[in-house]
Amino acid sequence: MTLDIDQQIERISRGATEVLPLAELKAKLKRSIAESRPLQVKLGLDPTAPDIHIGNAVVLRKLRQFQDLGHEVTVIIGDFTATIGDPTGKSETRKQLTQEEVAANAKTYADQYHKILDPAKTRVVFNSEWLGKLGLYDIVTLLAKTTVARILERDDFDKRFRSGLPIHTHEMLYPICQGYDSVYLKSDIEIGGTEQRFNIMMGRDLQREHGIEPQIALFMPLLVGLDGVDKMSKSKGNAIGIDEPPLEMFGKIMSITDEMMPTYYELCTDVPMDEVKVLTDAEATHPNLAKRRLGREIIALYHGAEAAQIAEDEWVRIHVRDGVPDDAPEVILSADKLDENGAIRIAALVTLSGLVPSSGEAKRVVQQGGVSVSGTKYSDPGELVAVQTGQVLKVGKNRFARLTVAAG
Repeated sequence: MTLDIDQQIERISRGATEVLPLAELKAKLKRSIAESRPLQVKLGLDPTAPDIHIGNAVVLRKLRQFQDLGHEVTVIIGDFTATIGDPTGKSETRKQLTQEEVAANAKTYADQYHKILDPAKTRVVFNSEWLGKLGLYDIVTLLAKTTVARILERDDFDKRFRSGLPIHTHEMLYPICQGYDSVYLKSDIEIGGTEQRFNIMMGRDLQREHGIEPQIALFMPLLVGLDGVDKMSKSKGNAIGIDEPPLEMFGKIMSITDEMMPTYYELCTDVPMDEVKVLTDAEATHPNLAKRRLGREIIALYHGAEAAQIAEDEWVRIHVRDGVPDDAPEVILSADKLDENGAIRIAALVTLSGLVPSSGEAKRVVQQGGVSVSGTKYSDPGELVAVQTGQVLKVGKNRFARLTVAAG
């Protein structure tokens, strides 16, 4: 895609919280066009969480934009730095991963990020290729390029130091190692989340110390999860995985607040921003329709437009027309699961249905008012429900099961 400098800047800056320094980026782009030399764009990934959600995808999508603009992308799988453990945002020392754990996560990661990046245009490297070969002399020389005071400028290190919490020496190597990645690759631009600010700026410092033109730092915001409070995270249960079934993704997207839609449109879709303004203006577009469009746009990126439309149609059938999915599982309840009146505790029914992973989760979802049987809601996990064949158990917004009482 051939765009002039201002057009590239507009595309590159979409959704970014900061581009530092912008003047240097313009100069690099100008030189790139004049010399017909693509810029070298870098993203480092530590394979510590093998399941990618749309929050993780924010930086990967930015990489894809650079690919579409004709620049060269390098994804660094931090197999060496992952054995240190990124201390970013941590109040205590992070668990070090084994080489086996790193290798397994890296493979799963690669299978998923190729849904976003163009595999033919993506260079994938492992930073153990160069960091693993550094000898003690090389490491001492590298450490001499910065100071302890500079390392302690990191917000998390500073807080731990002031609180008397331990900072292990190997943790202080992490930003230096990540910065050396930029030296080794001679990157022009590094992309990362806002939490990576210190590490990426360290790359600029070390490049300068090695006589290399410093990279541009491009920071993307952390996408807020479905709860509208914390950043999206699988562990917090507020994430939308890119490998999740389309209908499940659609249901989750429909659950976000209207206020979150502009950010999701900007960071998670390619809809032009002037169109986003119309879609997220409640007076111009009904929020429900805008949210359904958002669901289609996001799902189409990972499953295709046809799957996105099918997911929307099914969601409408279930929620707007009060239907039940055709593939809803049948739960057969034998007599020994019911009392003499043919009843069972609602939490036990939810557990037996297999719609939740554990009895504890069953109790939680009942207490939150997320369970109903043929339209009757339950909030007490111990409450009895008289089960009859043909009833429909609904858990949350998108999980259904048809109930059958076994004869005899």
